Amino acid sequence: MRKFINTPEKFVDEMIEGILSAHPDRLKNVAGDLRCLVRADEKKKGKVGLATGGGSGHLPLFLGYVGKGMLDGVSVGGVFQSPGSDQMLEVTKAIDGGAGVLYIYGNYGGDIMNFDMAAEMAGVEGVTVKQTVAGEDVASAPKGQENKRRGVAGIFYVYKIAGAAAEEMASLDEVKRVADKVCAGVRTMGVALSPCIIPEVGKPTFEIGEGGMEIGMGIHGEPGIRKGKLTRADEVVDEMMGPVLKDLPYRRGDEVSVLVNGLGATPKEELYILFRRVAAILKGEGVKVFKTYVGEFATSLEMAGASISLLKLDDELKALLRKPAFTPFFEQLAF
Repeated sequence: MRKFINTPEKFVDEMIEGILSAHPDRLKNVAGDLRCLVRADEKKKGKVGLATGGGSGHLPLFLGYVGKGMLDGVSVGGVFQSPGSDQMLEVTKAIDGGAGVLYIYGNYGGDIMNFDMAAEMAGVEGVTVKQTVAGEDVASAPKGQENKRRGVAGIFYVYKIAGAAAEEMASLDEVKRVADKVCAGVRTMGVALSPCIIPEVGKPTFEIGEGGMEIGMGIHGEPGIRKGKLTRADEVVDEMMGPVLKDLPYRRGDEVSVLVNGLGATPKEELYILFRRVAAILKGEGVKVFKTYVGEFATSLEMAGASISLLKLDDELKALLRKPAFTPFFEQLAF
């Protein structure tokens, strides 16, 4: 293991200390807990609060999307570990402006259990909480079993669009409706070229053979749908895009946003080569690209690989996607 760390046990807390030191105008911690983070600006009374949470190792997920136009707070777990329900509760109380709080998080067992507990405890303290669980990875469960799918990079769209709705002072029911609508319209497929090393483990937790790839691997190393030799970029994209396009399905005349996401060790040059093929496929299918995002949005430490997400859009979602957002890891002007 070759990493810029002091001790594995301090990896997460020292990372958060660094982020707080770099962005004191954007983020602050609450309840005396480094792992409970909220926006540093003044809380807006009557605004729905948006909270997320999840394991470390996925920057800019999850804490990177706390900021104006997106999330209001986040609870941070250990590497690939869920944060605790008490931490989620502290964030909930800190961001509640009287209009309730929406939890947005990925479809993983530990997160579901702890967010459910936090929501119950928040209710006892008089805070209304609703929940949206994101799960759009088509490789993780077949069509008809969408409730079993993992949440991966496509959750970015839920943060962005629900955040825009909340910033416009929509009600809790409306913000949840929009968040759920995004979840219903986004699909993702990933591919991994190398494993990653959890600092406290000190060695790869899985292996991908030399010159190999795994189509559909999850962001924690969950099994994909096919292992094999790495092929040409266009062939990889063809294999990923087929299941994504068929699943919803996306049809001729649809408008979409495309997210090509690097998993931690893939250069942007390669991501744009992948997008080049995505754009060609969509053009051939008669699907119009409204907005493109290329970069690192949900990583897995130093894993090499990428994922492709498509979000089907309508006028409502396009209007919200256009809204500005400003976080330590993501900035977008209105367009």
